[in-house]
Amino acid sequence: MAKPAKARKTASLRHERQYYRSGCRFIVGIDEAGRGPLAGPVAAAAVALPLERPDLSRALRGLRDSKEMTAAQREALYEAVKAVATCWGIGHSSAEEVDRRGIVAATKAAMQRALDAALGERGSMPDCLFLDAMLWPERRDIPQVSMVEADKHSLTVACASVLAKVWRDRYMIKLDAKYSQYGFAKHKGYGTAEHLRALRRYGPCAAHRRSFKPVTELISAPDNAASPWRQRGGEPVLSSE
Repeated sequence: MAKPAKARKTASLRHERQYYRSGCRFIVGIDEAGRGPLAGPVAAAAVALPLERPDLSRALRGLRDSKEMTAAQREALYEAVKAVATCWGIGHSSAEEVDRRGIVAATKAAMQRALDAALGERGSMPDCLFLDAMLWPERRDIPQVSMVEADKHSLTVACASVLAKVWRDRYMIKLDAKYSQYGFAKHKGYGTAEHLRALRRYGPCAAHRRSFKPVTELISAPDNAASPWRQRGGEPVLSSE
């Protein structure tokens, strides 16, 4: 006899309920996606949920850390998060900004843009920010709660995790249409063996983070076989064309 399918786990609201009882009514969870890839932007999302809603967990059933969900599950819940949330916003920093400012500063800039988009014309600041294993000293004007693996233990942060991940994945799929030789639609810019082989063959394109290894090493190698130029009909052509 076949075993019944297990119910999909949903991230907890325990921390939200605790802070809600202490007077924090407007809690914004923030999470990012894409700090580690060799190409593409780093994205962040900010989400506030209606914590007074008794069926909140049921309305977002199965939503948890985006890394534990399949792409289809994330896509299915992406619109649900936006529909349920009190407010939400997404921000990003480009690969060029990552190179210019560094990944930490670029990530915080994406977080600020996400928070600005979420707040919009609301006119009030959050009572508290829920963050994933970090503090945001630049926004010390807002009380902050940092949790290790917050996207596993906070439904609010898990919602932000899903929004950021889906937005970035969609961006990389669009980028694949422009730079199809790298396989961005498949690996989303991460340093997979397939991506590294393409980098060695074609060199980096405009979407690559030149401050990240091994992109930096490929650019700076004295006898670099991975030139951004290749031959076509005897003429040099930029590989990203």
